[in-house]
Amino acid sequence: MDIFLQQILNGLVVGSIYALIALGYTMVYGILGLINFAHGEVVMIGAMVTISAIGWLTGMHLGLPGPALLLLATCISIPACMLLAYSIEKIAYRPLRKAPRLAPLITAIGLSIILQNVAMIIWGKRYVVFPSVLNVETIDLFGATITNLQIFIVILAIAVMAGLLLIVEKTKLGRAMRATSQNPEVAGLMGVNINSIISMTFVLGAALGAIAGVMVAANYDQAHANMGFMIGLKAFTAAVLGGIGNLAGAMVGGIVLGIVESLGAGYIGTLTHDVLGSNYQDIFAFMVLIAVLIFRPSGLLGERVAERA
Repeated sequence: MDIFLQQILNGLVVGSIYALIALGYTMVYGILGLINFAHGEVVMIGAMVTISAIGWLTGMHLGLPGPALLLLATCISIPACMLLAYSIEKIAYRPLRKAPRLAPLITAIGLSIILQNVAMIIWGKRYVVFPSVLNVETIDLFGATITNLQIFIVILAIAVMAGLLLIVEKTKLGRAMRATSQNPEVAGLMGVNINSIISMTFVLGAALGAIAGVMVAANYDQAHANMGFMIGLKAFTAAVLGGIGNLAGAMVGGIVLGIVESLGAGYIGTLTHDVLGSNYQDIFAFMVLIAVLIFRPSGLLGERVAERA
């Protein structure tokens, strides 16, 4: 029972991060019908910039406590990722907006590879260690363990997702995003600046991605130039699982995928009589993706084409 609970807790933590990243995929798809495969690299850049920023701030001997250093570093990382996403949209995607769908898709894959290589040039090919600025303590919970950092990750992810829903549902920007997703031409005739709304969608997704990148690096104590590829694919799977284009679906899909993957990692040894170990956990995410595409391509909550944001 404690193993089951442990995997559920692990799944909630990982799933919360997947959900944040999946929102970036689903928002862009909702507006443009584009799968932005470079979004995983934005997450990676968020983690890398945060680690570097902590190093810079530590070197300045400001005398700040660890959490304050991490907060300041994250405040540097988020605008950096937002600027990157804005540039990607304006330079790489906007000129191809009326091109056949294959063109922006190939561009996205190309951008992903370019960003990975740029990160290797800047931060190297080895894993970059996350600085020890947090006092991480383990908490016993009915025989399972979770850290105070992981609890904070889940709470912060829920708060950020709730904030995004408020923006989309209650603000003028959110109404403009929903109008653009339903019919860009009509929204433009009603006075909505389509280009600005699309840029803001990329920027919002990048902000969520930067926060998720910091969570990944802090949770695993490391980051790598290639980390965005796999975590991006899993977040995309989460978006498809929940119903791509559906904000609530992306959140549900992320949590469900995280729990499925974690349970798979915990029990794969038993299921295969120790032929496979927990390091094969990645196969579960893609088994889920294949199953969803075959049996329920619209996802758990359905693709909300008319209301997507």
